[in-house]
Amino acid sequence: MTTITKLKKIEGNFYNWSAKNGIVLLRICIGIVFFWFGFQKFFPGVSSAEDLATRTIEVMTFGLMAPRLSVFLLALWETIIGIGFLTGKFMRATIALLFLQMIGTFTPLFFFPAETFFVVPIVPTLEGQYIIKNIVIISAAMIIAAYYAGKTIKKQAK
Repeated sequence: MTTITKLKKIEGNFYNWSAKNGIVLLRICIGIVFFWFGFQKFFPGVSSAEDLATRTIEVMTFGLMAPRLSVFLLALWETIIGIGFLTGKFMRATIALLFLQMIGTFTPLFFFPAETFFVVPIVPTLEGQYIIKNIVIISAAMIIAAYYAGKTIKKQAK
């Protein structure tokens, strides 16, 4: 067996393993991220996103929600999303909660551009990067949603 043949076999095995396990690993990874970041918000001052999240919710609710309550509800929401993804239970509801949460997640880019960008919209601050990276989570959630809806992921024509 040549080196190229061995490498192709390893590559094929990797693709087969990925096809078999990729969706579950993706789901678990999203669950870890949401549980981890959500759980932190239960403890005042622990989450680096707490201040920006609190101010965003304050604007979104027209100041009608107390800041501590808003962070508690966000912590609960994100932790529930995390548990849903970790367990694989109630995936339709979990994915719906994730997409609703993402609306709020991206809102600071519009409400607080001076804090989320050095140069709007080209050079994000660390806070902006923290928000923008969520497009990867959205894309991953779309793949997981399709899988749980029984849809096939199809290779697109080049």
